[in-house]
Amino acid sequence: MRLCVITDEISQDLGHALDVMAEYGCTDAELRNIYNKYIVDADAEELEKARTEITRRGLRVPCIDTPLFKCDLEGTVAETVGATHGARERDLDGQMHLLHRAIDLCKMFDAPFIRIFSFWRRGPLTPEIEDRIVAALVPACEVAEHAGVTLLLENEHACYLGTGSETARVVSTVGSPALKMVWDPGNAFMAGERPFPSGYEAAAPYVAHVHVKDARATDDGKVAWTVVGEGDIDYANHFKALKEAGYAGAVSLETHYNTPEGDKEQASRLCLAGMKRLIEAA
Repeated sequence: MRLCVITDEISQDLGHALDVMAEYGCTDAELRNIYNKYIVDADAEELEKARTEITRRGLRVPCIDTPLFKCDLEGTVAETVGATHGARERDLDGQMHLLHRAIDLCKMFDAPFIRIFSFWRRGPLTPEIEDRIVAALVPACEVAEHAGVTLLLENEHACYLGTGSETARVVSTVGSPALKMVWDPGNAFMAGERPFPSGYEAAAPYVAHVHVKDARATDDGKVAWTVVGEGDIDYANHFKALKEAGYAGAVSLETHYNTPEGDKEQASRLCLAGMKRLIEAA
């Protein structure tokens, strides 16, 4: 497993984020926001600066994070139901243009994967909705396969496919070699699934990338993000299972937790240290 962080969880200043990651032995940098812009909206100068920063440190970019299909399935630009991380809103018709933009970024950063979603959840996941998601993913997979990149469908609790089992089922139905999964135990937990072993076992055949963030149930019956290793998600056995399966991909911190003082960098440092300990102990 390769240690990775979604860089803007530490800082929008990419160079500073990469320096912090180096302290923990990270080999990979996952790109979502750079210099206060979502990477798909960054200009040529910002992108070249980012590539220089990454190349100078000898890091690899495993995945270009996009908001692809984090939109309304009905085709309109409607109120969002989850985090956008500063992404510009695009309707359904704008998604294929976004895909081609992401493919260009993959070539620029030598990244094999593009992270995608499954539309804002506006109600229950019905068989009809699932069929429509599959129908939307098929042409995108054809474009990706032709371009030599792989789309990674993330289970996201604000979207229709929030659990490992739901996401795995759709990936299986699409049946494209250009479609795999980002397995996110934290999102599965928020969607009401038991991430390990249930969610992981469903997702395992399709996992090409892993996001790590921890959460816990609070005394008032809600759930909250917390330091990795201090929550209710069984990451110790997650990492053991990944090692036993021979997983050699990136395990990428997506902190989400924040300290009581609002120190985002310190929160990421705590989570990165916790994640590293768990991986080394697995």
